[in-house]
Amino acid sequence: MTEALLTAVRRHAAIHADDNGVAPTPIPGLVAIRATLPSALQYAINRPLVALVLQGGKRVTIGRETLDFGAGESLLISADVPTVSQITRASAAVPYFSLVLELDLRLIEELTLEMAAVPEPAGPAVRVEPTDAEVTDAALRLMRLLDRPAALPVIGNELLRELHYWLLAGRHGGAIRGLGITGSHAQRISKAIAVLRAEFAAPIRVERLADVAGLSPSAFHQHFKAITSLSPLQFQKQLRLIEARRLMLSEGRSASLAAYEVGYESVQQFNREYARLFGQPPGRDLKASRQRAAAA
Repeated sequence: MTEALLTAVRRHAAIHADDNGVAPTPIPGLVAIRATLPSALQYAINRPLVALVLQGGKRVTIGRETLDFGAGESLLISADVPTVSQITRASAAVPYFSLVLELDLRLIEELTLEMAAVPEPAGPAVRVEPTDAEVTDAALRLMRLLDRPAALPVIGNELLRELHYWLLAGRHGGAIRGLGITGSHAQRISKAIAVLRAEFAAPIRVERLADVAGLSPSAFHQHFKAITSLSPLQFQKQLRLIEARRLMLSEGRSASLAAYEVGYESVQQFNREYARLFGQPPGRDLKASRQRAAAA
C-alpha cells in the first residue's frame, strides 16, 4: 500500500512539481513534495499539518528537540510553531517524496464531537509516529482521485473527511483531538499563538496572552512551553527573526530595515540574535543563500 502511494505521489510530482519540488493538488491543503538533493536548513512557521514520508529522510527541530524520520513514518505538527527542517536523505536516483496535509480544524472539531473523543494531556507540538495503514489507504484513494477530476467535487470532500477520521483514530489521534475539543489546553494555547503571530512585531505582555488563553500566567507559561518547547518570549523572538529573514531573502530588505520592521530597536541586538538562530550574521547568511540559489 505504501509503495502504491509512493508511485501515485511520484507520478503527480513528475508533472506538477515546481522548481522547489512542491506539487500542489486541487484537494484543499494537500501537497506532494519531491527533492533530489539534501536541502539547506529551512526555517518556517507551520500551520498544523501531517507529513507522510514515502521515500528518503528528513530532520525537524523545534526548540531543543530534534526528530529524524523517514519512509513509513509521519510527522505531526499540531500547533503554529517555528521549526527548522532539512531533507537529509535524497538523491537523483532515490528522491525524497512526502505527502503533506494541512489539517482542517473545522473537520477535526466535527469529527471529535461525533467520536466523543477525549484529548491526551498536552504534549510536544511536533512528533513522529509510524504511519497507520488506514491513513496510507485513505491518502492513496485521494491521490488516485486526481486522475478523475469529474469525481473530485462529488466525493473528494468525503475522502478528505475520512483521512481526517483515520488520523484522529490513529497513533497521532490523541494530539490532534486536542485541536478539536473546546477548552483543551491545545486550543487555549493556539488562541495565544494566533495573537503572537498577528502582533509579533509589537511588545506583548505574557499576562495578556494568558488572559486570551483563559489560564493563569503560571499555568499558561507551563502549558505553552510543554506544547511549543519555547517560552512565549522565545517564540516571539523566533517569529520576528524568521519574518526578518523572509523580508531580506524574498523582498530585498536590508538587515537594518528588516530588523525595524519586525520590532527590533537595536540593529546590533538583531544581528546577535539572528546569528544565534541561523548560525551566521544577516549579511553572510544572505550571501550564502543567494549562492545556493544560483548553484541550484
